[in-house]
Amino acid sequence: MSGMQATYLKDYLPPAYRVTHTELTFDLAPSATRVKARLHMERHPDREPDDKETGLPLELAGGELELIRIAIDGQTLEPGEFEVGDGKLTVATVPERFLLDTEVEIDPDANTALEGLYRSNGMFCTQCEPEGFRRITYYPDRPDVMATFSTTVIGDRDSLPVLLSNGNPVEKGELPNNRHFVTWEDPHPKPSYLFALVAGSLEKVEDHYTTMSGRDVLLQIWVEPENLDKTEHAMASLKRSMQWDEETYGREYDLDRFMIVAVNDFNMGAMENKGLNIFNSAAVLTHPQTANDATFQRVEGIVAHEYFHNWSGNRVTCRDWFQLSLKEGFTVFRDQTFSADVNSAAVKRIEDVSFFRTAQFAEDAGPTAHPVRPDHYIEISNFYTLTIYEKGAELVRMLRHLLGWEDFRRGSDLYFERFDGQAVTIEDFVACMAEVSGLDLEQFLRWYSQAGTPEVDAHGEYDYANCEYRLRLSQRTPATPGQTGKLPLHIPVRMGLVGTKSGHDLTLTLDGEKRGKDAVIHLREAEQTFVFTDVEEAPVPSLLRGFSAPVKLRYPYSREELAFLLTHDSDGFNRWDAGQRLTMLALDDLIAAHRNGVEKVMDVRLVEAYRSLLNEPGDDKAVLAEMLTLPSEAYIAEQQPMVDVDAIHAAREFVRQSLAWQLRDDFLAIYRDNLSDEPYAPTPEQIASRRLKNVALAYLMSIEDDEAIGLTQQQLERGANMTDVRAALTLLAHSDRTDLAEPALKAFGEKWAHDPLVMDQWFTIQVTRPQADVLDRVRFLMGHPLFSMKNPNKVRALIGAFAQNRVNFHRLDGEGYKLLADVVIELNRLNPEIAARIITPLTRWQRFDEQRQALMKAELERIRAEKLSPNVYEMVERALADA
Repeated sequence: MSGMQATYLKDYLPPAYRVTHTELTFDLAPSATRVKARLHMERHPDREPDDKETGLPLELAGGELELIRIAIDGQTLEPGEFEVGDGKLTVATVPERFLLDTEVEIDPDANTALEGLYRSNGMFCTQCEPEGFRRITYYPDRPDVMATFSTTVIGDRDSLPVLLSNGNPVEKGELPNNRHFVTWEDPHPKPSYLFALVAGSLEKVEDHYTTMSGRDVLLQIWVEPENLDKTEHAMASLKRSMQWDEETYGREYDLDRFMIVAVNDFNMGAMENKGLNIFNSAAVLTHPQTANDATFQRVEGIVAHEYFHNWSGNRVTCRDWFQLSLKEGFTVFRDQTFSADVNSAAVKRIEDVSFFRTAQFAEDAGPTAHPVRPDHYIEISNFYTLTIYEKGAELVRMLRHLLGWEDFRRGSDLYFERFDGQAVTIEDFVACMAEVSGLDLEQFLRWYSQAGTPEVDAHGEYDYANCEYRLRLSQRTPATPGQTGKLPLHIPVRMGLVGTKSGHDLTLTLDGEKRGKDAVIHLREAEQTFVFTDVEEAPVPSLLRGFSAPVKLRYPYSREELAFLLTHDSDGFNRWDAGQRLTMLALDDLIAAHRNGVEKVMDVRLVEAYRSLLNEPGDDKAVLAEMLTLPSEAYIAEQQPMVDVDAIHAAREFVRQSLAWQLRDDFLAIYRDNLSDEPYAPTPEQIASRRLKNVALAYLMSIEDDEAIGLTQQQLERGANMTDVRAALTLLAHSDRTDLAEPALKAFGEKWAHDPLVMDQWFTIQVTRPQADVLDRVRFLMGHPLFSMKNPNKVRALIGAFAQNRVNFHRLDGEGYKLLADVVIELNRLNPEIAARIITPLTRWQRFDEQRQALMKAELERIRAEKLSPNVYEMVERALADA
């Protein structure tokens, strides 16, 4: 890319100098904070100077800093002895071992990018991953420089009574002018991206956890006073996470205390800073009256994710940012399996894969496609992507399939023990798995370097005479930007054969070896054939069980075979997937009918499949709710060669309403059977029942008859919990009846105007309506007193949610695109990281019709004409590379 310099993996060198210990002193003031840094430095043993006479210059990263003083070994440097510019501080000649002192001044109030040290609601807080620490002080701000830290925080005693940083507090005291200080020591070496500081007027809730070795750990959650009653679930989730990590991975927490702080203005969900996790308030605060079930589960998963980082990310970190998935992919896999263990495993897998196939597949198919380990970047914060996180987690999951749990655990133990306190690579992680298992994983490593979603074609044939079933699999990965020729991957395909007479899984015998009724076969070549013997009846193959590899699987299932698997498959995920495939076939017919202007006819087989689900619901209400949920418009779009926004919307609405009309009494019975007066609890059983009830109510409201409207209004008025209230409000607000929508929205907004997180839900509900007035509503709400372009949560709730409203964002007049482009241009100046994330819908322009393509490209060109941050520049250039 021209214009801005890219960083390449192939150019990696160890740092010229490393830091063994870092001493920091912060004298906090809103617009003039002084930061003194004392760095104990030495030349890195693996870096030889290019010129032995001049040695290696010292280069430290820094941005938005006013340098007050610099000294080496106590001697202040004069201006000619150092240079500041181009985002760094350079000293031409330094000793091999020395003490560097710097003092800088920074302006937290002016920091709208929310990177480094900034203020949120009067509170000082930090976000240093990936490169925010350089906005605090001059430093070798890279993950392979790991040091112990001592941090002294000084602040006003009245406005900043709480002063927090990493590690354990070792000293505190009073200072003149109504100021006080606390000194924190973190004994574990860490990179600068894991540094954290929080100072403000906060209250805490406390608990304790006894580790498996008998150590007592103090647990604290720090919040603004009005949020004290919203921490119980997060604390319980933290304790469950600590116990699970001990029992599952043998990993014990290593400091005397673990702290979480809730912050209103935060770019990410949360940050795993050593011992002091900083959370977006939306990712930690819950209460039955203000948060729905999905939020309770999300908070549980995020708390677990950040805690698990203590080992997979903190104790062992990544050598460079190209290895980001080493910590994030592994930790996402760990939090996914934790959530599966404490909730419904089948539903967790369905939810994760449904999201993955909708969003990550779209990323893989777009202009910003990249490998799990990219080979270059302009702005690293652009690579905090679904590919790095979610696809990275799928690669770790595949390793577990390949090794089996026992060897995978042994490989994890070896990895943590061998590399404790080090910054390492993906090869180091995979090598540990290969060492303990004896497997050759060289081919598997291709998954990390090849972009795109592999496509697996499958064909099966049953030989009645010889009782054999032949399964032929072939693989290909489409070309992606910068990568054309793709090599075959090692793809584990978990499968079973379901007998068409018995309806049960058949024993799998392959190469003379009995594999049980559920086995993993290994596709390594471009094409392979697997012959199963002793197959006593004609089977229907159940392939890719549990989504054992992140691929697109194509098998020519008939609708009758899909209906059979929907009823008989023993794998909960594949039962759900069979239903999704059956629904997609019906939707394909209806999309074609809409395009051709012919009458839409509902597939009777789909109606009967749903009738069977409703009349024989089984024991798992959570799985049933997922099976009754239609594919989203976004997922449907990903299955089409060209996205026809209007046809997709019309087809999905037709299916939804047809099912509601024909199965009305069944949905009504499901709704009534799941009404409950139990006090709210975020238990798997209650969550499943509420989810099933509200899925049924959504079908009933799609036809808006009087009884459905009455039930929805009654559920809203009853107000038992936010899960039911939000579901009912959404149905009323999204109805065609203004007389239902407006009073409900008005009453809700007035009731919850004091709660920012609830009002975010209010914003989202309004801008995701299917009605044509939504764009005007978005513009109106952007002027609402509670909306702020400086708050990422507000931007996501209003603008981000509108951009996912496919039928309204993709209006043929292009006004939806224009609004998003206007927001991106404004955010580019305020918060480039959020601007680069929210631009994504415009970058997918190639999937749409010519008229919409032209409109989206025009807005991208308009953005490109601005003076852009590296974040937005990189996204726009990638999107327009082939235009």
